This record gives sequence, C-alpha cells and structure tokens, in this order.
Amino acid sequence: MILDPSTHRNLQSRKRFDALFAILCQSAAWVGVGLLVIFLTKIFIDGAGHLNWKFITSELSQRPGRTGIWPAVVGSLYVMILTTAISVPVGVAAAIYLEEFNRRKTKFINIVQLNIANLSGVPSVVYGLLGRVLFVYAFGFQQSIIAGALTMSLLILPTVIIVTQEALRAVPKSYRDCSMALGSTQWQAIRLQVLPNALPGILTGIILSISRAIGETAPLIVVGAASYVSFLPSSLGDKYTVLPIKIFDWANDSKNEFHSVAASAIIVLMVALLFINSFAIYFRARSQAKAKK
Repeated sequence: MILDPSTHRNLQSRKRFDALFAILCQSAAWVGVGLLVIFLTKIFIDGAGHLNWKFITSELSQRPGRTGIWPAVVGSLYVMILTTAISVPVGVAAAIYLEEFNRRKTKFINIVQLNIANLSGVPSVVYGLLGRVLFVYAFGFQQSIIAGALTMSLLILPTVIIVTQEALRAVPKSYRDCSMALGSTQWQAIRLQVLPNALPGILTGIILSISRAIGETAPLIVVGAASYVSFLPSSLGDKYTVLPIKIFDWANDSKNEFHSVAASAIIVLMVALLFINSFAIYFRARSQAKAKK
C-alpha cells in the first residue's frame, strides 16, 4: 500500500509523538522511584543506629539515647483494633443493605451514595474536628482511646463501604438467581454465595483502609492524643499516644538526636505497614486461587 506524502508525514509525526509521550511517562515513573529510594535511604541511614529490640520495647523518655516506643506501639494497637471492630461491621452491613437489599435507586439512596463518595475524599483533619466536637465534648469521652478510635472509624468508614460495594458488584448476578431458584432466601443467598465470593475484595479493601489509618496523625492530634505518655493504657478511657504522633513530635524537636529517633520509629511504622499490605496481597491471591479450583 502506497501512502501519499501528507499521510506519510502525519503517520511519522504521530509515531514521534507516541515515542515522546512514552519517554515522558517513563521518566515520570523513574523520578517517583528515585525520590522514594532517596527518601528510604536517608531514613535508614539516620535511623539504623537506634533500631533494635530494646528501642521497640522500652518506655518513652525525654533522653534520646534512652527512649523507646513501646507505649506508642501499644496505643496504636489499641486504636487500630477498636477502629476495626467499629468500622468493619458497620461498613460491611451498610454496603450489603445499599447494594443487595435496596435494588430501587430512590432519590434518598442516591443522596446517601453521593455523600458516601464525597466523604471518602474529605481531608482527615476535618474528621478530627468532627471527632473533637462529637466524641470529646458532646459524648464526654475526653482525650481517651475510645474517642480516637471512633474518630478513626469515621475516617475509614466511607472507604470500607465503597470497597465492599465494589466487591459485591463483582459477584455475578447468576449466583444470586441460582441460589434463590433453589429455595434460598435473599439473606441465605447473600451469606452463602455472595459474601464468600466477595470476601477477598472486601478484606483487601479493609486491610488497606486500616493501613491508611495507622499512619494518620492529624485527626488524633485534633481529638487530643498526647505526644508523651509514660504509662501503658489499661482501659479505653485512658490517655494514649500513637506512633505517628511521636514521629511528628520527635521530628520537630530542637534536639538533633531526636531526629534520628524519629527515623527509627519511621522504619518500624513502615515495616508494620509493609507487613499488613503483604498480608492483604497474600490473602487475596490465596482466595482467588481457591475460587478457581
């Protein structure tokens, strides 16, 4: 096939533009990877000197050489476990109702869906202000673990609902129809057929939402989480601190020695997040492999 000169020039121009666009995209990707490598290298160089088991299990101290992060680790565990216990049942139940039991898309449901989608993009500090007004003052929980956990639950609840809805939509409608044709009720069809098949996507979204909440600082600062707590919390009404707040506090300290301590705490937090995300990937792959058998 013989092309006329103008068509040939246009084709060559499009090919050059495609090649240039591919180079720009590749360059952007490498810039992102390079910045990440520089950041991680800096963190590991600064924090490697303090990183050991004693650093993890020791109490907090005003002296950089003697401080540990154990109260912050325990506080983070308390907040995240309670956040999960609150947000997951509520979020999954809401998603099941909106996606399975409410087939008629009324104006009210459309407004609810729109607000859930909007809430998932609200800055985290706004949830902190809401938690301060609602849980700290109105409900009288003060600066306690329960106030922080309820605030973090509000933060991840829209994401849990949206992820669960997407996982439920991914299950073919024939699963529901066949189950109900064999005599199952709607709830039995959802419980025995839909939820088991949607479980990998639901759990992956939940774990990723929790991993995001672990690294949040602004909401907990606003609701009054302390930057220094020398004791371990023994109840949900106690004061507490969490690892991101201690990192923020040490990074802004006037003593340069605390900057290295903050880098060590960052490494611990990144390892924890990497473990959680790896578990989500492993569980999803395992569940998908079982579903194919």
